[in-house]
Amino acid sequence: MTAASFDHLRVLIVEDNNHMRALLRSLMTALGIKQVIECTDGAAAYVELREKKPDFVLTDLSMKPIDGIEFTRMVRNAKDSPNPYIPIIMVTGHTERGRVEAARDAGVTEFLAKPITVQNLLLRVAEIVERPRPFVRCATYFGPDRRRHKDDDYAGPWRRQDDITNDLAII
Repeated sequence: MTAASFDHLRVLIVEDNNHMRALLRSLMTALGIKQVIECTDGAAAYVELREKKPDFVLTDLSMKPIDGIEFTRMVRNAKDSPNPYIPIIMVTGHTERGRVEAARDAGVTEFLAKPITVQNLLLRVAEIVERPRPFVRCATYFGPDRRRHKDDDYAGPWRRQDDITNDLAII
């Protein structure tokens, strides 16, 4: 994976801290991504998502009035969502298990802990570009499949014994 392979991508950065937003913009440029859209909160990002049609989102977890988790829920579940399938990378310094699980359960595609390195950001962007995960819809969740590993030897339609055939649909 080279920076040139990302030059066609358009990213939406959602970050309320000016310095962090500038750092993320610089890192995107270092990865070859020239089309960068910036917002300071989830509400503004939701509008830009509709108008600018980015290929993926980099969002902070802690913002006001709409934080990254609520923004992700809106993108994934709102009836007027412009793109519920867009990859969302959550960037945060809050890596407590509960917050990571809340982000995952909201439908975040990838999670990136601060401090951010170019290598870690490259790995997350490469993951969403090269290995996009299928989406799952059930009564309590819509988003990328949270099961990262696929057992090639498994022959059945479900991965768990208690999966109910009518409760889960892979999209």
